[in-house]
Amino acid sequence: MPLHIHTPLISSRPLTLRTGKEVWLKLDALQPVGSFKLRGIGAACEAHAAAGKTRFVSSSGGNAGIAVAYAGRRLGIPVTVVVPETATAHARRLIEQEGATLIVHGASWQEANERAQSLLDAHTAFLHPFDDPLLWAGHASLIDEVVREGLRFDAVVVAVGGGGLLSGVVEGLRRQGLADVPVIAVETHGADSLAQSMHAGRRVTLDAISSVATSLGAKQVCAQAFELTRSHDIRSHVVSDRAALAACLQFLQDHRLLVEPACGAALAALYEADSTVLASFQAPLVVVCGGATAPYEQINAWHANAPA
Repeated sequence: MPLHIHTPLISSRPLTLRTGKEVWLKLDALQPVGSFKLRGIGAACEAHAAAGKTRFVSSSGGNAGIAVAYAGRRLGIPVTVVVPETATAHARRLIEQEGATLIVHGASWQEANERAQSLLDAHTAFLHPFDDPLLWAGHASLIDEVVREGLRFDAVVVAVGGGGLLSGVVEGLRRQGLADVPVIAVETHGADSLAQSMHAGRRVTLDAISSVATSLGAKQVCAQAFELTRSHDIRSHVVSDRAALAACLQFLQDHRLLVEPACGAALAALYEADSTVLASFQAPLVVVCGGATAPYEQINAWHANAPA
C-alpha cells in the first residue's frame, strides 16, 4: 500500500452555481499530512528506503517537510527537515509532531536548501520539495485516480509554487492520453515566479517572496515546470493575496474544509467575480492541494489586514 490515500472527487455545487460550470474538486487536502505532497514524497521515500538509505533530509517551507517527516515515521527512518525563518510556528510544530529533527535556517527556502545539502552523506537520501522526477511520477497518481473514476474534464486548475505539482499533473495527463487538456497555473502576486518566467521567456528568480502564500515561496520554478510551458497548454493566472485568503474562507464555508493561501490561490480563479481565465471551459477540475501550515486564526488575521 502506498503512503498516500485515494482522495475523494466531488462535484462542487457552490462553485458550479457561482461559475455556471460543472466544477469538480479533487480533495487532496484530505491526505494524512493535509496536502498533496505525500503523493510524490511518499513514493520517493519508499524508493530510497528500498535502495537502502537509512536517513532522510529535506528542505521545505512547511508542507513537504511534514510529508517527509510522516513518511519517515511510517517507514521507521529518521528525518531531518530544514525550514526557512518564514515557516510558520504551526508548520514547525507539525514537523516535530511527526518525530523529525527540525532546523530553522535562512530567510527563504533557497537558504534552507543550502543548509540541508550540507547534511548529506552516503547513507542519506535528500528529498527535494518539488524538483525530482520521483515526486512528479507520484503526484501524477492524482490524475490517474480521477480518470479511473470516469470523470470527463476540460481543464485542470492547479496552484504553482516550485512546480512539482504542475509537473506531476502534466505527467498524469500525458500518461492518460489527455495531453490536449489545458492546465491553469495559478500563483499569488509576490510568489509568481512561473508567470514572470513565462512573460520573460526564461526562468526568472524573484528577489524575494512577498506573498503570505509561503507554500508558493520558491523564488524560481524548477526547470521541468518551465519547460512544460513550451510543450503543454499551460495558462498562467496570478491573483492577489486578498483574493486567495478570501477564497480560503469562502471554501471553508462552502465545503467545511480549511486550506491554506497557496491552495486558496487556485480556488480564487473560480471565486473571483471578474476572473475570465476559465471562460472557455465547461468542466474544470480543481486540485484542492490543501496545506497544513496556516491555522484558521492566521488566515483570518491575514485576510483582515490584506490590502483591498
